[in-house]
Amino acid sequence: MRHPSTYKMLCSDLDGTLLTTKSDVSHFTVSQISKIKEQVRIILVSARMPKSMKYVQRDLGIDEQPIICYNGALVLDGKKEIHSIFIQIDALSQIHLLAEKNNVQLGIYCNDEWYVEKDSERVQKEIRYTKANPVFKNTLETILDLKKRKLGAHKIMLMGTKQKVDIIFPILRNSLGNILHFYRSNDTLIEVAPKSVSKLSAIKLLLKKEETLANVIAFGDNYNDLEMLKNVGCGVAVANARHEVKKTAKHITLSNIEDGVAHFVKGHLII
Repeated sequence: MRHPSTYKMLCSDLDGTLLTTKSDVSHFTVSQISKIKEQVRIILVSARMPKSMKYVQRDLGIDEQPIICYNGALVLDGKKEIHSIFIQIDALSQIHLLAEKNNVQLGIYCNDEWYVEKDSERVQKEIRYTKANPVFKNTLETILDLKKRKLGAHKIMLMGTKQKVDIIFPILRNSLGNILHFYRSNDTLIEVAPKSVSKLSAIKLLLKKEETLANVIAFGDNYNDLEMLKNVGCGVAVANARHEVKKTAKHITLSNIEDGVAHFVKGHLII
């Protein structure tokens, strides 16, 4: 571990990493982040939509910092858009057809908009965990509306049973894997992002002139954190991270429910 002053930016995933519960940071995490936030820029990096990240920013007292949303497809600095890239309408339509054929539900995300066709247990979980509400709308209508507004999807979420998701995952990868990233965030969810972006590509956009990736410390738990943890100066996996993520990381801290990020900050970054 390099000297704490090496690190100019701390980037952390939210779900399963910085969030102690499914939706909130603990008081201990807030207290430890407050001790370093004047010296180190704290950047939240997530697959979530902006409004589902901004309340965490407020809790941590880091509202003035940029946020990396949708695995890097949207990077915001306050109201200013630093970077935005969409899944194009043609690919979105193709995924919709495959989802219908395999009886898998779609969630479509664009900026701070979230569209689903019908309510479900999974949708209710997302509402509780991310503190955001979807617009219930026919998916075909949503796609036509986005097309009319010359927009696309920053993220697509596919929701189904494990059995259905097991079937559709390889089909999606084989048909669209050359232009899109497909992540299994758990057994019943697939998250889709444009191939040209990642959490790492977004972090690079936020480096200052004199900074390099060696000045970044990052925390994560899932497949979409692998590249980030592997390439920054110090990649730290929480104890509940996937096996491959722990193998890639330089350090392993306690689990998210044990305030792993905060304990690592306390032990290694507070001078």
